[in-house]
Amino acid sequence: MPAVVRSEFALALNQVATERGIDVSVVLETIRAAILAAYRKDYGAADLEVLTVDLNPDTGEARIFREGKDITPPGFGRIAAQTAKQVILQRIREAEKQSVLADFQSKVGTVVSGMILRFDGPNIIVDIGRAQAVMPPQEQSQGEHYHLNQRLTFFIEGIRETMRGNEIIVSRAHRGLVEGLFRREVPEVAQGAVELRIIAREAGGRTKVAVFSSQSGVDPVGSCVGQKGVRVQAVINELGGSEKVDIIQWSDDHKQFIMSALAPAKDMEVTLHEDRKTAEVLVPDDQLSLAIGRDGQNVRLAAKLTGWKIDIRGKTSAGKNAPDMPDTGATPDSDTSHKDTTPKAAADDTKPVKPKKKSAKSKTSGDTE
Repeated sequence: MPAVVRSEFALALNQVATERGIDVSVVLETIRAAILAAYRKDYGAADLEVLTVDLNPDTGEARIFREGKDITPPGFGRIAAQTAKQVILQRIREAEKQSVLADFQSKVGTVVSGMILRFDGPNIIVDIGRAQAVMPPQEQSQGEHYHLNQRLTFFIEGIRETMRGNEIIVSRAHRGLVEGLFRREVPEVAQGAVELRIIAREAGGRTKVAVFSSQSGVDPVGSCVGQKGVRVQAVINELGGSEKVDIIQWSDDHKQFIMSALAPAKDMEVTLHEDRKTAEVLVPDDQLSLAIGRDGQNVRLAAKLTGWKIDIRGKTSAGKNAPDMPDTGATPDSDTSHKDTTPKAAADDTKPVKPKKKSAKSKTSGDTE
């Protein structure tokens, strides 16, 4: 078979299509539209609908026809080159952007590595390879401080239509980031041997992950933790290093699941009220602060993880003053801090006895009251 010698136009055409990641036919159609725009500018043709362009993909020669008649002006190719250049570049950029958006549309819900390029007001512009993404304030982790050229892992939340056009939205606060990191760090999760059932997260503070495995001989918690904690520590480092990650064994037994979700607290007694979907938990006094957590974070995440409203009381306090104890409950949607349940000491009602005043007759110049 004889070798095919391609012209410079055909080589350049394929090079542009390869570099921009778009189809050759899109580039050819863009060139045709640009030639028509150049012809209208130079010769004032208003009826572009009846004009057609015949473009040779091998040589790049273009001919303009009106109702089947060749009306190409002499030397039109050279004259139209500069006029068509800007139109071609603009159309190719638009086609490239649509191709990139279509590529990332299939990556929504996954994690990607990126680098912070610049700050656009409260938004952060991130380079994620072929495109630039936007991280709005609500998707930024509160415990992190970002700087230029910082390399991080981001969760692709979606593509939104804004006033500037379609934009790729990435997140550092989404719970999907935790799931994606575990899939990357734990082979058992990536292969499906270990399932991440539920994830409850407060970005920058704490995350609780309920794991489950239906395969015999597979320890889901141990698989996610790794030998000497190397796997979970790798996830924590990707989250900024300060966020705590609790890995919990998922269970069909609601009592056992609630007790596991309230870890690191121990020795708890759980009473379930199925009709109200409420769980009353009695905790030893020395474990009460661990069960509630800082600003109620531990019990709040446990409620989100289990789907139950959780009321926590100390065993000693509940036995003595159960009716008078304030509620320290958390609901699955609760985001408020929990108040201190320590009863305050009662004020002393005994008033001090005032000394009796001396009578006016007994006062002298040297006496003091």
